[in-house]
Amino acid sequence: MTSNLEKTVNRQRELIRWRFLIAAVLAFGAVGELRAQAGMSAAQVAARVDRHYNALHSLEVHFVQTYTGLGMTRKESGVLLLKKPGKMRWTYTDPDGKLFVLDGHDGYFYSPGETEAQKVDEKKLDDLRSPLRFLLGHTELEKELTGLHVSCDGGGTCELSGVPKGLEQRVSALKITAAADGTIRLMTIEETDGVTNQFTFSGEAGNVPAPNTAFVFLPPAGVHVVEGDPPV
Repeated sequence: MTSNLEKTVNRQRELIRWRFLIAAVLAFGAVGELRAQAGMSAAQVAARVDRHYNALHSLEVHFVQTYTGLGMTRKESGVLLLKKPGKMRWTYTDPDGKLFVLDGHDGYFYSPGETEAQKVDEKKLDDLRSPLRFLLGHTELEKELTGLHVSCDGGGTCELSGVPKGLEQRVSALKITAAADGTIRLMTIEETDGVTNQFTFSGEAGNVPAPNTAFVFLPPAGVHVVEGDPPV
């Protein structure tokens, strides 16, 4: 039986990973106009990412998330809806009922079977060093990521990688793989403790309808919303 301490630790780790995940969302949505070509510099690729994201209004895409670490591997899937500025909804279909919603002010984290949903003020999740600022629509990847690097294959697929500033103690690499047409196929977050979160994306659709009601968290019956602790 899982103790209350173990549940608290797991929730803290989940909140920390969402910080990295949000950074990935930006990177994913932002690379839509990237022309991945061999010989392009990391700065050129980052500039294309910036220009595209700052012009993007909304995004919907299917995802498969693979978590590896701490002696376990877990695969989950669902649909991501993103709306500028700072709104997102991760609706999981496997496991059915898992949800993360960021309404532009607060983040809500809920896992099926729990009697509580965690609410965290966006300001507590964010600081000037955090990748969360990307969601404000002022993307500057070259400034936000250290050790920025790009590698391209002969078919036009590129991998852009770097480390989010201020998170060097937690993230060893954030990697984005894009096809020649700019569609993101794969995103990987490698943490310094050996944990890896990998997201495979498909069916990307840009500037889709995204009503504000989609980003309102409605707790399931019997579930209480409680103030959560920010990542530490």
